[in-house]
Amino acid sequence: MVTKIFSLGFSGIEVYPVEIEVDLQRGLPAVSFIGLLDACVKESKDRIRSAIKNSGFDFPAGRITVNLAPANVKKEGAHFDLAIALGVIASSHQANLNLSGYFIAGELSLEGGVRPVKGIFPMALEAKKLGKKIILPLDNAKEASLAKGLEIYPVTSLAEVAAFLSEQIEIKPFKADWQAVLETSREYEVDFSEVKGQLVARRASEVAVAGMHNLIMIGPPGVGKTMLAKRLSTILPSMSFDEILEVTRIYSIGGYLSSSSPVVKDRPFRAPHHTSSGSALVGGGTGNAIGVGEITLAHRGVLFLDELPEFHRDVLEALRQPLEDGFINVSRAAKHFKFPAKFLFASAMNPCPCGFFGSKEKACHCSSFQIQKYRRKISGPLLDRIDIHIELAGIKTRELIDNDFKAESSAEIKQRVEKARLIQGERFKNDKILFNSQMNHKQIKKYCILDTEAKNMLEMAIKHFSFSARAYDKILKVSRTIADLAERSSITAEDVAEAVQYRSLDKNLWV
Repeated sequence: MVTKIFSLGFSGIEVYPVEIEVDLQRGLPAVSFIGLLDACVKESKDRIRSAIKNSGFDFPAGRITVNLAPANVKKEGAHFDLAIALGVIASSHQANLNLSGYFIAGELSLEGGVRPVKGIFPMALEAKKLGKKIILPLDNAKEASLAKGLEIYPVTSLAEVAAFLSEQIEIKPFKADWQAVLETSREYEVDFSEVKGQLVARRASEVAVAGMHNLIMIGPPGVGKTMLAKRLSTILPSMSFDEILEVTRIYSIGGYLSSSSPVVKDRPFRAPHHTSSGSALVGGGTGNAIGVGEITLAHRGVLFLDELPEFHRDVLEALRQPLEDGFINVSRAAKHFKFPAKFLFASAMNPCPCGFFGSKEKACHCSSFQIQKYRRKISGPLLDRIDIHIELAGIKTRELIDNDFKAESSAEIKQRVEKARLIQGERFKNDKILFNSQMNHKQIKKYCILDTEAKNMLEMAIKHFSFSARAYDKILKVSRTIADLAERSSITAEDVAEAVQYRSLDKNLWV
């Protein structure tokens, strides 16, 4: 007898339905799995055998063939265990199971318990889209309930599922009060009020977040580069419900969610180590087992690369396309994957290998050759995608030991950022962009209106510092954001002057 059960599989971050066929025939006892499976799925035969026996059923003595379709797409993961075990029970006539109308997912323990699995939220979205109910582990129920309108049946054991599908017991659909969860205020562990001094860098961080301008900070060790970067996510506007769903989907497939934190409510902040590989940063793997990288995990949030020149050059060059396009294409011989990667890029670096070139506190012991070699690890095309370059100097002792020091909090800065974002949203409502940093040349010409004094200021800066056409466009974009923060419709000379000071690398002041 052939029994058909439905589950769900992954291809990158996309979900597709999987039809599981279990056929039991007379013959020598054997279990055969087919359908282009990875080792994890093939090993499930041993988990299923023990789980069935320990759940009060008999494992049939015959030839069992399990097929997972479509056969041309590789299946991976332990979440097929529960569905296959139910198919074996139904095919051996040990229970009359009503399997139609359900997607089933869950890993089995040897005792017959149902363990949580990753990727439940996108599975739930696909089940809702296809108009079916879903049976899943109890620990995954809250995560799945974010797919509003889907009937979810949480279970803890194979025996419980079999009893439910044979109508011996009743399981009520799971419901969660997501409105209360999403409205819960979040208190960050860090705040901009803790940053002493560095007024220019604080202001540059605000401008960067307001217009989604990529940022690089240059300065000696201990001046607060990393401290500032870690606080960028605290001044980003709160995520919308659609953004929460989008980010939660990514983290669910990556296996980063748990029953205690089944939803991502806060802007991601990712800070990979400088020894990270290219695959770790942009995503990769073999076959269909392509995992998301740090740039996708930073989607809708902040990606921070500390000690930027210490990253391998090929790793940094892999950032060029996603910084430009907002997504990453990962291609393999048999499959092409597209992962989202819209994030604020922040980076930090020392001015030289020892870190003290140009410092007034300590002498630099690096040769000019060492300094040039260190800086050339960052290519021109990558710097071309960074709008704001800011230099940080050491903090004065008086500022450092001042216990009465008071600075603006993240909440105060965030209010100005949100107002600037609303202005941009209104400005670009008929365009296919959201932020000033995304403007093309035509949009720059339309929206970056300079008064006479501002034009003269920009002309003087271009002549004095020999700015390129690329730098010219970036100055206008940043000037537009500065004007938005001040709620001005036109760009003034003051806005241009501030934007010009954020182009340290183009002015050749440190190279």
